[in-house]
Amino acid sequence: MIIRRRVPGRSAERRDPARPGARARTRGLAVVALLLVAFNLRPAVTSLGPVLAEARSALGMSGAVAGLLTSVPALCFALVGVAAPRLARRYGPSAVVAAGTAVVAVGLVLRPLAGGTVLFLALSAFALAGIAVANVLLPVVVKQRFPDQVGRMTGLYSMALNLGAAVAAAATVPLSGAFGGEWRWGLGAWGVVAALAVPPWIALARIRTADRAPQSASVPPPGPASGPGPGPGAGMTRSPTAWALAAYFGLQAGAAYVVIGWLPQMFRDAGLPPGTAGLLFAVTSLLGVPLSFALSALAGRLRRQSGIAVALGVFGLAGYAGLWAAPAAAPWVWAVLLGVANCSFPLALTMIGLRGRNSATVVRLSAFAQSTGYLLSIPVPFLVGALYERTDGWRVPLVLLAVLMVAQLAAGVLAGRDRSVG
Repeated sequence: MIIRRRVPGRSAERRDPARPGARARTRGLAVVALLLVAFNLRPAVTSLGPVLAEARSALGMSGAVAGLLTSVPALCFALVGVAAPRLARRYGPSAVVAAGTAVVAVGLVLRPLAGGTVLFLALSAFALAGIAVANVLLPVVVKQRFPDQVGRMTGLYSMALNLGAAVAAAATVPLSGAFGGEWRWGLGAWGVVAALAVPPWIALARIRTADRAPQSASVPPPGPASGPGPGPGAGMTRSPTAWALAAYFGLQAGAAYVVIGWLPQMFRDAGLPPGTAGLLFAVTSLLGVPLSFALSALAGRLRRQSGIAVALGVFGLAGYAGLWAAPAAAPWVWAVLLGVANCSFPLALTMIGLRGRNSATVVRLSAFAQSTGYLLSIPVPFLVGALYERTDGWRVPLVLLAVLMVAQLAAGVLAGRDRSVG
């Protein structure tokens, strides 16, 4: 009998992602998938700000309800984000991100078809639920597939995130104009863009080796055998560092969603045209494209990130002061200052990846810090909207934002200390 030995070839390499060639292709696919999904994590929110006045008029939305609308992202991230670790253990992080991205696409396509405020809010929440899952799991995917490049890869996908936010803010009004001035079409276009991010994650989910890595370097393997596992807050509530990260994340999120939801309106109330207001907001996001990468890469090489958190807080305070004193005098300067301050988001993500000892810890820390943080941030946009409507101006809301920025600065000092969780 002749026994034929099978010579490993390209098909065998495809089945064994541990081989160098397959591993390189998998990492390349992971980079593409990260960039595409990150690009689509903010258009659901940033596309609305430039056409918020038109949407409020068409839907009969009050200022307080509009403030609630800007709080919906934080609410979804807080409530849905806690489910991400359990879903990741059962199905694998990549598969869950793929499903979440598909939910984003469907929600954004259907949202413009809503005829009333309630349905508009519901479809916004549906899309944001998918974003919430991806928000929590992307730091885990980075820690899992790029354990030696946490800062660099976090900076890379933060660049894509800020680019998506900026493009959506700047392009929604022109897109609406291209469709005859209809704001609904300008919003719905971003659902098509989100759909483009789904296929790479489906392909990545089929490569299960990384998702089945040992617990010491990853989340527990998917499947019934993994069991329910520890909750997202397991061991986190006893860690001062975890609470500091949650507070920092929540305060920066509250400030970010005020900027996303209300900054264009601030400039419009100062007498600037809608297109210019959208461009000014786009500047705040566009600055994050180069700054996010540089800042995350720098933070990843430092043992302490407290100094960076303090510097970003000072930029935010200066931006609020400018808007309070003379919003129309130097709007581009105020936009730049707030754009720099918004880089606290990639800093928070980088610190989450650095504070966790391994991926199993990072998935719990990410879920705890983001869910708790977003829960803390929920009242901020709503309060700003209510104060704006009550006082008929932006000075009182800006004072509130400045006070919260001081608290964020203090939380950043504590979160940036050289401490490990888990």
